[in-house]
Amino acid sequence: MHSYTGRFAPSPSGPLHAGSLVAAMASYLDARAHQGRWLLRIEDIDTPRVVPGADRLIMGQLQALGMQWDEAVVWQSHRHAAYQAAFDALATQGLVYGCACTRKELFAGIYRGGGGEEMEPMASMAPTRGAATGAATGTATKDMPVNHVAAPLVGANAGVDTDAALAPYPGTCRNGLPPGRTARAWRFRVSTGIERFDDRWLGAQQQDVEREVGDFILKRADGLWAYQLAVVVDDTEQGVSDIVRGTDLLSSTPRQQMLARHLGRAFPRVMHVPLVIDTQGRKLSKQNHAPALDCTRPLAMLNAAWQQLGFEAVAVPDKQAFWAAAQGRWAARFSIA
Repeated sequence: MHSYTGRFAPSPSGPLHAGSLVAAMASYLDARAHQGRWLLRIEDIDTPRVVPGADRLIMGQLQALGMQWDEAVVWQSHRHAAYQAAFDALATQGLVYGCACTRKELFAGIYRGGGGEEMEPMASMAPTRGAATGAATGTATKDMPVNHVAAPLVGANAGVDTDAALAPYPGTCRNGLPPGRTARAWRFRVSTGIERFDDRWLGAQQQDVEREVGDFILKRADGLWAYQLAVVVDDTEQGVSDIVRGTDLLSSTPRQQMLARHLGRAFPRVMHVPLVIDTQGRKLSKQNHAPALDCTRPLAMLNAAWQQLGFEAVAVPDKQAFWAAAQGRWAARFSIA
């Protein structure tokens, strides 16, 4: 038996939808299939996006679908001291510096492209398809159908990143602030070298973070902690052994692995599962107005998410029977060597 701790970490910007259920289901089943703990963490660090009451709504949705967490829920908004301690530890190593660049400056002259915080991906290295048998420790034990092609491992800010754009930060403030400027945000000084990891769904991955991303934000200009720092601190301090989440966060993994190493902490195993795509080819998300889960039809919702993960629908009478059947099938397909 392996010592396994998994987690589901939604942001309370609205109710769960079909896409978030896929990630929740995969993380829950992987924990239960390995006789492990499953934790719930509310990632409310980005306070402008928080919808009052959404955290309780999400908890109610999970319970209505038969998913129960094993320990007290953790809210990121209660953990500022932990993030500050990690920030200070990195600063002591000379790995943090102030950045005076404004978003307007970055978009106008430093970065190529334009748009919002989540710009179009700048391609880097494509991952192995999920059907590649034995590509990584704990990957599929047989060919695995995949409904959606996984997103490539891109250079920078797919997902809930707070860095300004996808093109690499050029190091404008790396060796000191320009004359007359003051620090607005705080960046991590990226080290040279390739970050490599094995993804339990996608296989071997690698990224040159210095070239593809550059120095990234740890503390934002609005004073909020950046996602990359907060999630590493939380996962390592909660004893998470396995991260199971969507491929929109695949590109965050090299940075998180790098941060964990410089903090002297073990980085969890990772599995990035396919995204649910809407009729326009976009990731199903709250920002794209994805409808909330209909928890009055739990079995239908569960089977739909199960099929998105590449499995055939389970013919069972209720949600309890669904979880029992799904856990066995997940365990037969995935194993941690």
